[in-house]
Amino acid sequence: MGSIALRSVEKWYGDVQVIKGIDLDISEGEFIIFVGPSGCGKSTLLRMIAGLEETSRGQIMIDDRDATAEPPAKRGLAMVFQSYALYPHMSVRDNVGFPLKSAGMPSDQIAAKVDEAAKVLKLDAYLDRRPKDLSGGQRQRVAIGRSIVRDPTAFLFDEPLSNLDAALRVEMRYEIAKLHQTLKSTMIYVTHDQVEAMTLADRIVVLEGGHIAQVGSPRELYERPANLFVAQFIGSPKMNVVPADTLTGVTMPEGTTQVGLRPEHAVLGASGSGQLDGTVDVLEYLGADTFVVLDCGAAGQVTVRVQGDSDLAPGDPVSIQFDPSRTHYFDADGLSLRGG
Repeated sequence: MGSIALRSVEKWYGDVQVIKGIDLDISEGEFIIFVGPSGCGKSTLLRMIAGLEETSRGQIMIDDRDATAEPPAKRGLAMVFQSYALYPHMSVRDNVGFPLKSAGMPSDQIAAKVDEAAKVLKLDAYLDRRPKDLSGGQRQRVAIGRSIVRDPTAFLFDEPLSNLDAALRVEMRYEIAKLHQTLKSTMIYVTHDQVEAMTLADRIVVLEGGHIAQVGSPRELYERPANLFVAQFIGSPKMNVVPADTLTGVTMPEGTTQVGLRPEHAVLGASGSGQLDGTVDVLEYLGADTFVVLDCGAAGQVTVRVQGDSDLAPGDPVSIQFDPSRTHYFDADGLSLRGG
């Protein structure tokens, strides 16, 4: 089992409400990722599920059991933190097996479970080393291994890769994705990195100011954002949003005040040939792609993705052509008008 349900969950610190009536159903075996800007409540919500933060109002259900008032140890969940929290004087073998030793499990059973976890995480060759002799990625795998041996109902990850460099983050993303495929366990993962969210999640929960802005698969959030906040939060570079009255020749739904277009969905042409004219300001060459940053006057700054071998230069006049099937429309409240 491994289903988790939040029912009108709230968190208050005195008179300040930081989690505002969240309802969410997480299915057994699902990989859910909480994303949002700093201060949106994603880590607080994860800690409430773990029992490390008290739930002020509402219910937290684990496998249809009301766990709202249960202490962390009774919830059957395993949490992996940003810091590895390994015991420096212990070997990898002893670090991974420590939770089982503390629970009084016989040593032969501990050894079998540690060996099994080490095989899954490719730690076999490091079992006799100490944490100081490991890389950051290896230490994080040890921390995950310590959770695996407990056979938890679900895994909770709180920004586990944020201490790693870029190359190790890519490697560990792959490891965590493979781990989920192997264990088929429920996983709830908090990150500020939307690349992690887009590549790992079955569903993403976008949080804004303590409430859910939208829940959906990575593709749903990217292609059909429900509002302006989600539209600009998901995607890198972020979606271009311009005032509707700065465009010419675009048929818009009634009530449109702002129009969105992702950098890869814009097409550049000769000045005057599209719906918005601009001047090339900066070129960001990334190899296969180049991001062309345009100064579009009253419409502001617009970024367009083109092939890396573009011959554009700063100061060139260009025009942006909008594909109606790829264009997003938002009303004065920032809500999508395309049925997101």
